[in-house]
Amino acid sequence: QVQLVESGGGLVQAGGSLRVSCTASGNIFSINAMGWYRQAPGKQRELVAGITSGGRTNYVDSVKGRFTISRDNAKNTVHLQMNSLKPEDTAVYYCAADVNRAVTSIRYNYWGQGTQVTVSS
Repeated sequence: QVQLVESGGGLVQAGGSLRVSCTASGNIFSINAMGWYRQAPGKQRELVAGITSGGRTNYVDSVKGRFTISRDNAKNTVHLQMNSLKPEDTAVYYCAADVNRAVTSIRYNYWGQGTQVTVSS
């Protein structure tokens, strides 16, 4: 009933930039928050960045000052601008959304298919 479609990702050199985007569609009444997770080979999935419908953002410490998350609520779209990329940023990046829930605490319940980001040195 709800789908998250991602675009972007690819191969870039260290120090370069990349932007990934995600749009939610389907039977959507409300979206409390959208965010991005990533998972590298042999490591656990981690939350990279999130943004609420009110515009409050949070980032994992390793990307602060380099990544920026933004949202267009009218279009149900979230973007992650990634600058000064490092090889350790290499991972599959997954879009996530908190859809059709009352606002209490953030809990992501829908996921995109994932997009590969590879940073070479």
